[in-house]
Amino acid sequence: MKHFAAAALALSMLPPVAAAEPELQISRAGTRTANSAPAQNFTGSVRVEMLYTPAGPERTSAGSVSFAAGARTAWHTHPLGQTLIVTAGVGRVQRLGGPIEEIKAGDVVHIPPGMKHWHEAAPTSAMTHIAITEALDGKAVDWLEQVSDAQYSAPQAAAAAGPSQAQRLLSDVAPKLAQLTDDVLFGHVWARPGLSPRDGSLVTVSALIAMNRPDQLRSRMARALDYGLFCGQCRCALGAMGAWLADMEAATQSRYIEAVVRRRADRLPPQHDASNRCEDAAAHR
Repeated sequence: MKHFAAAALALSMLPPVAAAEPELQISRAGTRTANSAPAQNFTGSVRVEMLYTPAGPERTSAGSVSFAAGARTAWHTHPLGQTLIVTAGVGRVQRLGGPIEEIKAGDVVHIPPGMKHWHEAAPTSAMTHIAITEALDGKAVDWLEQVSDAQYSAPQAAAAAGPSQAQRLLSDVAPKLAQLTDDVLFGHVWARPGLSPRDGSLVTVSALIAMNRPDQLRSRMARALDYGLFCGQCRCALGAMGAWLADMEAATQSRYIEAVVRRRADRLPPQHDASNRCEDAAAHR
């Protein structure tokens, strides 16, 4: 009994055994497998190589996604957002209601939580990006409907052309109002789910003509051209406005808008303006 008590006393005096420290993990190149992305969430050939899958309390995953030329995701959202790091090729990304933006190797794209969007490789170039995503309650993505061919084929965003009219007029005295004007008056108010920015702008321009609102039509016509509406289509809309409106103010506004279209047409190749003349559009109705 004395020997047992002595052994117990000796063991109690030993230092506590430290918990095992986590190991440094290295996933070597060539040891990971790439799998085909599920067809219900993608169009075209897409391969996904998971770089890291979270374990335990961790919730951040990382994967390398390779798109063949023309391949794309479906519309989707992320509950806690996502960051894309383009590592090769040329791609495109679009949020709902916004223009299609081109992305290239070295670009970093952050998608805020809950933003409906899609991304893909350019029609003539493959693209690879690393996707870093956090999961909420074990879920990192909500998949929605496929991107239509019309949405995929919509023109890309025009190159940045400096501050907007609202920013030029209001940024010095009311910067928040300038941002609200750009984001809401020229953004969410006219967003049309299911239509590309160009097609949505055509609907908006037509609606403003029908409502006899040439004052708003001036700024919307310029925005429609930025979204890829052909100058010929804008002239068709102007012709319709002339049939609807006959007062002096409408005539003045019409001349101003025609000048906007003419200035924009002067900066475009001739075939861009001629490819959608009124008679061509009427033939395809």
